[in-house]
Amino acid sequence: MTKQYKYISYPSIREMVTNTSKSIADILSEAIASRGYASIMLSGGSSPRPVYEALSSCNLPWSKVFVGLVDDRWIEAGLPGSNETFLNDCFFRDRAKNAKFFKLKTKDSSPYDALVTIENQISKIPKPFDICVMGMGLDGHTASWFPDSNGLIAALDPGNKSTVVAINAYGCEVAGEHTDRISLTFSSVVASRNVLLLVPGEEKAKVFNLCINNTKFNTPVKALLSASDRLTVITCGNE
Repeated sequence: MTKQYKYISYPSIREMVTNTSKSIADILSEAIASRGYASIMLSGGSSPRPVYEALSSCNLPWSKVFVGLVDDRWIEAGLPGSNETFLNDCFFRDRAKNAKFFKLKTKDSSPYDALVTIENQISKIPKPFDICVMGMGLDGHTASWFPDSNGLIAALDPGNKSTVVAINAYGCEVAGEHTDRISLTFSSVVASRNVLLLVPGEEKAKVFNLCINNTKFNTPVKALLSASDRLTVITCGNE
Protein backbone atom coordinates (compact mmCIF):
# COMPACT_ATOMS: atom_id res chain seq x y z
CA MET A 1 0.00 0.00 0.00
CA THR A 2 1.35 3.44 -1.01
CA LYS A 3 2.10 5.70 1.92
CA GLN A 4 0.23 8.98 1.96
CA TYR A 5 1.63 12.47 2.13
CA LYS A 6 1.03 14.61 5.20
CA TYR A 7 -1.35 17.58 5.02
CA ILE A 8 -1.17 20.38 7.57
CA SER A 9 -3.58 23.32 7.55
CA TYR A 10 -2.99 26.28 9.85
CA PRO A 11 -5.70 28.85 10.60
CA SER A 12 -3.44 31.80 9.80
CA ILE A 13 -0.31 32.76 7.89
CA ARG A 14 1.36 33.70 11.17
CA GLU A 15 0.90 30.21 12.59
CA MET A 16 2.09 28.65 9.34
CA VAL A 17 5.25 30.75 9.38
CA THR A 18 6.02 30.08 13.04
CA ASN A 19 5.47 26.34 12.87
CA THR A 20 7.01 25.74 9.45
CA SER A 21 10.20 27.67 10.18
CA LYS A 22 10.56 25.74 13.45
CA SER A 23 9.99 22.41 11.68
CA ILE A 24 12.65 23.23 9.09
CA ALA A 25 15.09 24.33 11.78
CA ASP A 26 14.48 21.09 13.70
CA ILE A 27 15.15 18.97 10.60
CA LEU A 28 18.38 20.84 9.89
CA SER A 29 19.48 20.59 13.51
CA GLU A 30 18.84 16.84 13.60
CA ALA A 31 20.74 16.33 10.35
CA ILE A 32 23.74 18.25 11.69
CA ALA A 33 23.68 16.27 14.93
CA SER A 34 23.53 13.01 12.96
CA ARG A 35 25.87 13.65 10.01
CA GLY A 36 27.71 16.87 10.81
CA TYR A 37 26.01 18.86 8.05
CA ALA A 38 22.60 19.54 6.50
CA SER A 39 21.33 20.49 3.05
CA ILE A 40 18.28 22.48 2.02
CA MET A 41 16.99 23.55 -1.40
CA LEU A 42 14.84 26.67 -1.50
CA SER A 43 12.24 27.93 -3.97
CA GLY A 44 11.53 31.56 -4.76
CA GLY A 45 8.17 33.29 -4.71
CA SER A 46 5.97 35.17 -2.30
CA SER A 47 4.65 32.06 -0.50
CA PRO A 48 7.87 31.04 1.31
CA ARG A 49 9.27 34.54 1.92
CA PRO A 50 7.97 35.00 5.50
CA VAL A 51 9.10 31.46 6.34
CA TYR A 52 12.63 32.23 5.12
CA GLU A 53 12.70 35.49 7.06
CA ALA A 54 11.80 33.65 10.26
CA LEU A 55 14.18 30.78 9.53
CA SER A 56 17.12 33.12 8.93
CA SER A 57 17.13 34.14 12.59
CA CYS A 58 17.02 30.61 14.00
CA ASN A 59 19.95 29.68 16.18
CA LEU A 60 21.65 27.00 14.08
CA PRO A 61 25.30 26.29 13.18
CA TRP A 62 24.62 27.72 9.71
CA SER A 63 28.20 27.20 8.54
CA LYS A 64 27.33 23.49 8.42
CA VAL A 65 24.27 24.03 6.21
CA PHE A 66 24.46 23.70 2.42
CA VAL A 67 21.86 25.84 0.64
CA GLY A 68 20.83 25.64 -3.00
CA LEU A 69 18.01 26.83 -5.23
CA VAL A 70 15.19 24.66 -6.53
CA ASP A 71 15.09 26.77 -9.69
CA ASP A 72 15.96 30.17 -11.08
CA ARG A 73 15.34 32.42 -14.05
CA TRP A 74 18.27 32.76 -16.43
CA ILE A 75 18.93 36.38 -15.55
CA GLU A 76 21.73 38.13 -13.72
CA ALA A 77 21.65 38.32 -9.94
CA GLY A 78 20.45 41.73 -8.85
CA LEU A 79 17.69 41.92 -11.43
CA PRO A 80 14.01 41.64 -10.45
CA GLY A 81 12.90 38.03 -10.69
CA SER A 82 16.22 36.46 -9.77
CA ASN A 83 15.70 33.84 -7.06
CA GLU A 84 19.32 34.28 -6.04
CA THR A 85 18.61 37.94 -5.35
CA PHE A 86 15.38 36.97 -3.60
CA LEU A 87 17.28 34.78 -1.12
CA ASN A 88 19.87 37.49 -0.56
CA ASP A 89 17.04 39.83 0.39
CA CYS A 90 15.01 37.60 2.69
CA PHE A 91 17.15 34.64 3.80
CA PHE A 92 20.89 35.32 3.71
CA ARG A 93 20.71 37.84 6.48
CA ASP A 94 20.87 37.52 10.23
CA ARG A 95 22.34 34.15 11.26
CA ALA A 96 21.66 32.35 7.96
CA LYS A 97 24.18 34.53 6.13
CA ASN A 98 26.85 32.06 7.29
CA ALA A 99 25.35 29.16 5.31
CA LYS A 100 27.15 27.70 2.28
CA PHE A 101 25.27 28.84 -0.82
CA PHE A 102 25.43 27.25 -4.27
CA LYS A 103 23.78 29.35 -6.95
CA LEU A 104 22.39 28.10 -10.26
CA LYS A 105 23.03 31.01 -12.63
CA THR A 106 26.38 31.03 -14.43
CA LYS A 107 27.97 33.36 -16.98
CA ASP A 108 26.88 31.11 -19.85
CA SER A 109 24.47 32.58 -22.39
CA SER A 110 21.77 29.96 -21.77
CA PRO A 111 20.91 27.30 -19.19
CA TYR A 112 21.45 24.65 -21.87
CA ASP A 113 25.10 25.72 -22.25
CA ALA A 114 25.57 25.67 -18.49
CA LEU A 115 24.20 22.24 -17.60
CA VAL A 116 27.56 20.48 -17.15
CA THR A 117 28.97 23.35 -15.08
CA ILE A 118 25.89 23.47 -12.85
CA GLU A 119 25.83 19.69 -12.38
CA ASN A 120 29.45 19.81 -11.20
CA GLN A 121 28.75 22.74 -8.89
CA ILE A 122 25.60 21.37 -7.32
CA SER A 123 27.21 17.96 -6.81
CA LYS A 124 29.03 19.60 -3.89
CA ILE A 125 25.73 19.70 -1.98
CA PRO A 126 25.30 16.41 -0.08
CA LYS A 127 22.48 14.19 -1.33
CA PRO A 128 19.84 13.22 -0.70
CA PHE A 129 18.86 16.76 0.24
CA ASP A 130 17.52 16.99 3.78
CA ILE A 131 14.75 19.38 2.69
CA CYS A 132 13.32 20.70 -0.56
CA VAL A 133 10.96 23.62 -0.06
CA MET A 134 8.53 23.82 -2.97
CA GLY A 135 5.84 26.28 -3.98
CA MET A 136 2.98 26.04 -6.45
CA GLY A 137 1.51 28.37 -9.05
CA LEU A 138 -2.17 28.68 -9.84
CA ASP A 139 -1.55 26.71 -13.05
CA GLY A 140 -0.30 23.75 -11.00
CA HIS A 141 3.41 24.23 -11.73
CA THR A 142 6.10 23.74 -9.12
CA ALA A 143 9.83 24.47 -9.41
CA SER A 144 10.11 25.54 -13.09
CA TRP A 145 8.03 22.58 -14.22
CA PHE A 146 5.53 24.57 -16.25
CA PRO A 147 2.73 22.73 -18.06
CA ASP A 148 3.64 22.19 -21.74
CA SER A 149 7.05 23.83 -21.37
CA ASN A 150 10.06 22.76 -23.40
CA GLY A 151 12.09 20.51 -21.13
CA LEU A 152 9.20 19.36 -18.93
CA ILE A 153 9.37 15.76 -20.16
CA ALA A 154 13.06 15.54 -19.23
CA ALA A 155 12.39 17.30 -15.92
CA LEU A 156 9.70 14.82 -14.87
CA ASP A 157 11.36 11.69 -16.27
CA PRO A 158 11.92 9.40 -13.25
CA GLY A 159 14.79 7.78 -15.13
CA ASN A 160 16.64 11.08 -15.54
CA LYS A 161 19.66 10.85 -13.25
CA SER A 162 20.64 14.49 -13.73
CA THR A 163 20.17 16.89 -10.83
CA VAL A 164 19.20 19.87 -13.00
CA VAL A 165 17.44 20.48 -16.29
CA ALA A 166 17.07 23.46 -18.62
CA ILE A 167 13.50 24.68 -19.20
CA ASN A 168 12.07 27.06 -21.77
CA ALA A 169 8.61 28.17 -20.69
CA TYR A 170 7.83 30.30 -23.75
CA GLY A 171 4.06 30.50 -24.15
CA CYS A 172 3.37 29.67 -20.49
CA GLU A 173 1.45 32.69 -19.28
CA VAL A 174 2.48 32.55 -15.63
CA ALA A 175 6.19 32.25 -16.48
CA GLY A 176 6.39 35.95 -17.32
CA GLU A 177 9.00 37.51 -19.58
CA HIS A 178 11.97 35.42 -18.40
CA THR A 179 11.19 32.06 -19.96
CA ASP A 180 14.66 30.48 -19.83
CA ARG A 181 14.94 28.63 -16.54
CA ILE A 182 17.16 26.18 -14.72
CA SER A 183 15.46 23.73 -12.35
CA LEU A 184 16.00 20.68 -10.22
CA THR A 185 14.69 17.49 -11.78
CA PHE A 186 11.81 15.46 -10.41
CA SER A 187 14.16 12.62 -9.45
CA SER A 188 16.42 14.86 -7.36
CA VAL A 189 13.49 16.53 -5.59
CA VAL A 190 11.52 13.41 -4.65
CA ALA A 191 14.69 11.67 -3.43
CA SER A 192 14.95 14.29 -0.68
CA ARG A 193 14.47 13.20 2.90
CA ASN A 194 11.74 15.83 3.30
CA VAL A 195 9.72 17.67 0.66
CA LEU A 196 7.68 20.63 1.91
CA LEU A 197 5.05 22.05 -0.43
CA LEU A 198 3.78 25.46 0.67
CA VAL A 199 0.33 26.37 -0.68
CA PRO A 200 -0.85 29.20 1.58
CA GLY A 201 -4.26 30.77 1.15
CA GLU A 202 -7.63 29.34 0.23
CA GLU A 203 -7.17 29.83 -3.52
CA LYS A 204 -3.94 27.84 -3.77
CA ALA A 205 -5.26 25.13 -1.45
CA LYS A 206 -8.27 24.77 -3.73
CA VAL A 207 -6.04 24.52 -6.82
CA PHE A 208 -3.84 21.90 -5.16
CA ASN A 209 -6.80 19.74 -4.21
CA LEU A 210 -8.19 20.07 -7.72
CA CYS A 211 -4.85 19.06 -9.23
CA ILE A 212 -4.47 15.89 -7.22
CA ASN A 213 -8.08 14.73 -7.05
CA ASN A 214 -9.31 15.37 -10.60
CA THR A 215 -7.96 12.88 -13.14
CA LYS A 216 -8.56 15.38 -15.95
CA PHE A 217 -5.81 17.62 -14.57
CA ASN A 218 -2.34 16.15 -15.05
CA THR A 219 -0.39 19.04 -13.58
CA PRO A 220 3.33 18.99 -12.65
CA VAL A 221 2.70 19.50 -8.93
CA LYS A 222 1.00 16.11 -8.88
CA ALA A 223 4.40 14.50 -9.48
CA LEU A 224 5.41 15.39 -5.92
CA LEU A 225 3.02 12.75 -4.61
CA SER A 226 5.72 10.23 -5.51
CA ALA A 227 7.58 11.40 -2.40
CA SER A 228 4.74 9.71 -0.45
CA ASP A 229 5.17 10.10 3.32
CA ARG A 230 8.25 12.31 2.84
CA LEU A 231 5.96 14.97 1.34
CA THR A 232 4.26 17.45 3.65
CA VAL A 233 1.71 19.83 2.15
CA ILE A 234 1.31 22.98 4.25
CA THR A 235 -1.53 25.43 3.81
CA CYS A 236 -3.23 28.11 5.85
CA GLY A 237 -6.07 30.61 5.88
CA ASN A 238 -5.79 33.98 4.20
CA GLU A 239 -5.24 35.99 7.39
